This record gives sequence, structure tokens and C-alpha cells, in this order.
Amino acid sequence: MLTLLRTVAKIRSSSSSSSSSCLLRHRPLATSLVRNGVISNRTSEDGGLWLFSTFSPTFYHSTTISNQVELEVEVEVEVEVEDSGIIPPPPSPPYEYGGAIEVALDSVVKIFTVASSPNYFLPWQNKSQRETMGSGFVLSGRRILTNAHVVADHTFVLVRKHGSPNKYRAHVHAIGHECDLAILHVDDPDFWNGMTSLHLGHIPFLQQAVAVVGYPQGGDNISVTKGVVSRVEPTQYVHGATQLMAIQIDAAINPGNSGGPAIMGDKVAGVAFQNLSGAENIGYIIPVPVIKHFISGVEECGKYVGFCSLGLSCQPTENVQLREYFRMGNEMTGVLVSKINPLSDAHRILKKDDIILAFDGVPIANDGTVPFRNRERITFDHLVSMKKPNETAKIRVLRDGIQYEFTVTLQPVSLNIFYIVIMKAI
Repeated sequence: MLTLLRTVAKIRSSSSSSSSSCLLRHRPLATSLVRNGVISNRTSEDGGLWLFSTFSPTFYHSTTISNQVELEVEVEVEVEVEDSGIIPPPPSPPYEYGGAIEVALDSVVKIFTVASSPNYFLPWQNKSQRETMGSGFVLSGRRILTNAHVVADHTFVLVRKHGSPNKYRAHVHAIGHECDLAILHVDDPDFWNGMTSLHLGHIPFLQQAVAVVGYPQGGDNISVTKGVVSRVEPTQYVHGATQLMAIQIDAAINPGNSGGPAIMGDKVAGVAFQNLSGAENIGYIIPVPVIKHFISGVEECGKYVGFCSLGLSCQPTENVQLREYFRMGNEMTGVLVSKINPLSDAHRILKKDDIILAFDGVPIANDGTVPFRNRERITFDHLVSMKKPNETAKIRVLRDGIQYEFTVTLQPVSLNIFYIVIMKAI
């Protein structure tokens, strides 16, 4: 702590008409804090400003006296300086994410995977082994969440936490290729020392800021990129070839970012998993509802159970002549059933050319969308995919001009995509 003990000033007039000097005990004392060269200036009672130089124990004080003559005052002071001898860290950058990034650094891990894919042209052997890298983060219960494509066809998996040179063996507890998510476990207790789990948040609104944390290509250390939410809608998942909800952001997502968290505030808004090639600043993260659906299925059944589907192919009814043909009133909206999976529960209830008007009481528009949040719309497939296996849904249908309401049991997509094909020799 630096304290002014006494002030003795020699006053030199800045006026050219006179030259005088005198000794003055300056009454107002100022106090400044100087620690390792960080200076805090104080203003004296007469409005003047004290400036301290760390290279000389001298204060320079500039003020104006009543006769408007500008004076320079050189003040010699006795000081006491407390110096710890340790250079303090620079002030934290003005993150709007605050300590959330610091928490993420203790949660995000780098994943090293050695994989061997099957050879479909030579099915009796596998392709040569390859090494891939990705990201992941810790959830409660000593689980690591990452993308399925990061550990797909794995031979063995290693993880490394931030700031550590050691790699730890991990094994895949559950994997969902459809939603591109996987859960890893690490048995070594040393790995969990100092690790912090992240908490899942909610679906962000448009233009909300997010920070993507991971280990993308271009370096070995952890990386943080920032952006905003651009769009929320069902998107084609490249790895699983399915249509599930995704969040589009303009933060940079590159190979290696896959599996890393997207932080919003102090919680996880999603998992980075793909970008749009050929476009600029278009990346995608898996939203929290999809993550929770995957995790809850694993917790309840001990394995991945999948996302439900009606097993239907539908087309819009925006064409006026089409609506007239199927006797849809002006107030009616819905979609036309064009194909039904023969293995789905809907096959025994619905018929081709039925008009689906509502799903679980939610009206379906002519373009197949339903209301979602603040003046946003989303395809009604999202309502179906968020159902748990063997749950039922009420469907209001227009058939031959008459409205019906049916109850359909929903099954995962994986159980609906198989068709029985009977080959007959000619």
C-alpha cells in the first residue's frame, strides 16, 4: 500500500512577469494503490490530479489558484510500497460468458479414436486403421458426451483433459448414430480429479450469443469461437441420415470441434456436430431436447433406443385444386398421406390419401409446420421425434370428407426402416 505521509511543495510560477519560490505544506493528502506497477490515481480536494511515476517517488500536481495563475507543483513524498514480487495475471477479458468459459475449460476433453471401418466390397475384412480426433465434455455422473461419428467403428478410444499431457483409456457406453451422440466412460479415477461437469440449458432464441469450445484442426490446444444463433429447425443429420432439430450458428465449426459444447450463459446450449460445406459461417449444433431424449433413453433402458416416427410420407396441401378434391374446408389445414411404412403401427390405422389435420391436438398447417415459440414454425415431425418409444399420440384425420380421431403407438425409426423383401426366382 502506498500512502502520502507528508507533502512539501516548491511552487514555480508559470507567469513570465515574475519569478518566485516558496515552501508549502500541501494540506490535502491523496492515497493511491500501487501493486506491481498497477497505478490507481486519486484526485485531491482542490480538484487537481495526482499522477505517480513508478520510476521516481515524485508526484506532479497541477492546479489553478484563485488569481488564475497556472502553477506547477513538484511534491516530494515519502512512500511505503507493498510488493509481493509476483506479477499478477492480466485482467480477465470482457467475456459476456464470464466464468462459464473457465468452467468449460475444466470440462472439455480431447478425444483420440483409432477406428477400423468395415469394407463392404471385401466383407470378410476391415479397412486399415485410422486415427481421428474430436472433442467432448463432462456431464454429471462421470459421463463424457461426444458425437457418434467421433467414435464410430472404434478400436479403442483415449481422452485427454485440458492442461494435462496424459491420455486416459475410455470406453463407449452408449452410441446413437441416428442423433449423432455417444456417451463415454473413463474408469481411471485420476482422470476425474479437477474435472467439472456442465449442465444442460434450453433452446436459445435467435441472435443469442454462444461460444463453441473444442479442439478443432489447426492446433493442439483448446479453442474458443463465438457466434450467434441464426436459425432453429429440423435439419438433415449427415452421420445418421435422419431429420432432427438442429441449431444453426455463425461461429466457426471445423473438423475436431465435433462433440464440443456450445456455451450460452453458464449452461450448454448444444453439441457441435457439422457444418455446411461450400458456405461461410454456417455451423450446426445438436439442441438440448435431442440431447436429453438420447440421455433419458439410455438411463431408462441401459442402451440407445432411438427416435420415434409415424412411418409416413406426407405432402403439402397448399394447392387449391388438391384441397377441393379431398373436400377440405376453408378452415381446414393439414398434410396428405402419400405412403405408409407397412411395419409401422400407423399402417393398420391410417390409409393412403388421408389428410392429417392435427397431431396431439396441435393443428398442422398446409405446409406441414406447427407453431414453435415466438412466431417461429417447425415441421410437425419434431413433435413425433420427441415422443418416447411405445408412447401413443392422437391424430385427427380427414377421410372421405369425414373427420376421425385415432390413437397411434409410436416406434423408433430404426424399427420402421426395415422392409421385408421376398425374392422370387424366375
